[in-house]
Amino acid sequence: MPHAPVGSGEQAADPYLGMAIEAAETARGRTSPNPWVGAVVVAVDGRVFTGATEPPGERHAEIVALDAAEAASAITTTTTMITGVDAAGAVTADAAEAGGASEPAGEPATRPTVSAAEGSTLYVTLEPCSHTGRTPPCTERIIAAGVRRVVVALADPDPHVAGSGIRRLKEAGIAVELEKPTGAPARAVASGLAPYLKHRTTGLPWVVLKLAATLDGRIAAPDGSSRWITGEEARLDAHRLRALSDAVIVGAGTVRADDPELTVRTDPSPSRQPLRVVLGRVPESARVAPALEMQGDLREVIEELGRRGCLQVLVEGGARVAHDFHAAGLIDRYVVYLAPALFGGSDAKPMFDGPGVGSIGSVWRGRLVSVGRLGDDVKVELAPEGESAGHPDGSSQGGPLGVRSEDAV
Repeated sequence: MPHAPVGSGEQAADPYLGMAIEAAETARGRTSPNPWVGAVVVAVDGRVFTGATEPPGERHAEIVALDAAEAASAITTTTTMITGVDAAGAVTADAAEAGGASEPAGEPATRPTVSAAEGSTLYVTLEPCSHTGRTPPCTERIIAAGVRRVVVALADPDPHVAGSGIRRLKEAGIAVELEKPTGAPARAVASGLAPYLKHRTTGLPWVVLKLAATLDGRIAAPDGSSRWITGEEARLDAHRLRALSDAVIVGAGTVRADDPELTVRTDPSPSRQPLRVVLGRVPESARVAPALEMQGDLREVIEELGRRGCLQVLVEGGARVAHDFHAAGLIDRYVVYLAPALFGGSDAKPMFDGPGVGSIGSVWRGRLVSVGRLGDDVKVELAPEGESAGHPDGSSQGGPLGVRSEDAV
């Protein structure tokens, strides 16, 4: 999914912006409600320093990169003493250095050190912030560091920023280049940041529906058994998708039937676990407890999760919940894992439990974002027609993902 929520299959034309985009993806899943941003500082001597957003309250990507530049050995200026004899036979001494002044003959050449950030170019995937939140404004640190030029892949739609970061840098005399929205770098960043961009422009999280089924579209046998429809690689990828999500939603029926934990179990362990949301009441002995119990209109559920700072929400089941989210038009990405298996009958449980459309003319059609193989299984990623490409697992290749929600525990 975009980024799904999101990564990108685009390659930035500028290699340094490409490096910044790659750095940003390393921060996915640990910055919410902040965006995952990458930054690259290129010093005047060609040295390169990268940074990615740290967890909330810690350093933004620009600061990480600038700290690395300023901590590195400073740019040195050298003075070479040249001695000779003039026409009158007197000994002379000249200083030869780039931009340096002559030193007295016979004295050691000393020059003040210069930070590697001084005069550098900063490449950043998203417009630097200019307001004080949990951290000071990035713009002021960029100015103080002596950065000469800033290249921005994408403007930040957050109302606290919305162009003010670029204006502040320009006011300070820094050359600022904003990539064209239709260019490869901007499209790549927009794809990777799709959950953040949706949240900042609508207040709603990016909603991903995860399904796993046999080739005949069934998620469980008539007796309810389903472990495992898909293989180990797909299930591991499902945990990675969970790790990139801020909340996981299941219905109370799934909790009663399967007693899932809905935690992320990867190696290494994630820095945080997603919020576990159950639509209905949670039995006291359920392994998912403690969980947020929610009921009512699904759009109101999503709105509340957006207010809580969730950028990406993963809907994992069961079939009734999947149907209701789909019917309400709330899904931004569909991630479907198909196993090379058949139940071979109509009595096995379908992916969606509820009434569908009445005729072929009303059938829902989406756009294929990616198709990839995970062991013996196939992962298919769909977007609603008219939506821009994006990837919930942070890549355009379809990554490795897994089984139906209640199974991937």
